[in-house]
Amino acid sequence: MNRRTPIALVTGFEPFGGEGVNPSQQIAQALHGETLAGHRVVGATLPTQFDAAPPALESLIARHRPALVLALGQAGGRHGISLERIAINLIDARIPDNAGVQPVDVRIVDNAPNAYFSTLPVKAMLARLRDAGVPAALSQTAGTFVCNQVFFALMHALRRRRARGGFIHVPYLPEQAAHHAGTSCMPLEAMVVAVRRCLETALTAAADAHYAAGSLD
Repeated sequence: MNRRTPIALVTGFEPFGGEGVNPSQQIAQALHGETLAGHRVVGATLPTQFDAAPPALESLIARHRPALVLALGQAGGRHGISLERIAINLIDARIPDNAGVQPVDVRIVDNAPNAYFSTLPVKAMLARLRDAGVPAALSQTAGTFVCNQVFFALMHALRRRRARGGFIHVPYLPEQAAHHAGTSCMPLEAMVVAVRRCLETALTAAADAHYAAGSLD
């Protein structure tokens, strides 16, 4: 592979909340090393820790200088693939992170916008998934835990870079759902295919015009 090949960075999280696995981590690992739309995919795992996740993400961006960054996270209880539209500048943790830290009503970045929009073509990605019969929806909230923090930190870090970014939540794996009665799930293979389709679409389509500006003061 040519060292000048542009990179698409895909991140997932380590397991948290008592779970033994995290599908976002496994998807990032599965896609690592693939070539999609002329881009080499680099998969990486972020710590599920408020203090450690943003620096780890910033280090990956500085190291790989990606053309596109897609962050993934687990949202147990959601049905299908959730394409996140907006990250808010707020942490309000319902449970502690993996370091036992549980911030409440804390801004992620001082003197930053109240929110950032994804700069990925979320509606085109949604259409691609639905055309393939994949359960998927646009989401107006990425929550207020580490997932939203990373989404906001990502968009803040990319605001002066010639790179686009966004966030996708994925549901439980079947083995996780077995411990949560009535909870939706999706096989890992299906989630990998779905995220691959999203990446291909994002790498070949322009951002949705309405959200291209990026921030909401």
